[in-house]
Amino acid sequence: MFLKRRGASPVKMDLNRLSSAIVDLVKLVERLRGPGGCPWDAEQTDDTIKIYLLEEAYEVLEAIEKSSSADVCLELGDLLFQVLFLARLAEERKEFDFVRVIERITEKMIRRHPHVFGEVRVETAEDVALNWAKIKKAEKGALHGTSSLRSVPVNLPALLSAHRLGERVFRAGLAPPDTGQIWDGVQERFEKLRTALAEKDKDLVGEVMGDLLFDLAGLARVWRLNAEDVLRLANQRFLEHFEKKEKGD
Repeated sequence: MFLKRRGASPVKMDLNRLSSAIVDLVKLVERLRGPGGCPWDAEQTDDTIKIYLLEEAYEVLEAIEKSSSADVCLELGDLLFQVLFLARLAEERKEFDFVRVIERITEKMIRRHPHVFGEVRVETAEDVALNWAKIKKAEKGALHGTSSLRSVPVNLPALLSAHRLGERVFRAGLAPPDTGQIWDGVQERFEKLRTALAEKDKDLVGEVMGDLLFDLAGLARVWRLNAEDVLRLANQRFLEHFEKKEKGD
């Protein structure tokens, strides 16, 4: 089969239990949406559910950062439920169903991993990332005829978007990971910001501050960090510090 794994032990999972669990959850969502089900669930649409999808994704993220396996398990379930719910809405509109969602992601992952399921050879994780970018660019180009940068979702948080944009440019071979060059750019932005502040030019302050944040996101990326994660953790440290001050610790 195409899913034969190279150099790895078989995954020990009860496939009958897996199938039963997925079917039960699909039927549960169908029951909630069907006659005699839940009035609240029956009223939901893609637009109302997308907010919960985003919230659940962030709750998964928070659970991972807390290193709580029990919470990660719980929050992944909540996130999966939102995915199934959206698939159910599409099925009701006769667009696609959850089976097709699974089939398409399976096909996509096989296509994006020719070094596992094909004859392509790679040496490092960076080789994998670059090859992934080439395949994705070819797919997106065939579908839309637009720049690979346009594949970055516009609704991503700004710092995460900056990370992804810089990542795409690097993988396109247009921005070598030169830490020194990026750091020089950061310092240059700081000087421009100092000048803008001295001139009390609000518009220029905003523009330079945005450029500075973008460059800092790039600096984080070449250090294999993510600016969104870095700032979120800084927010958490600030919150904990403030709470201690409130308690007089």
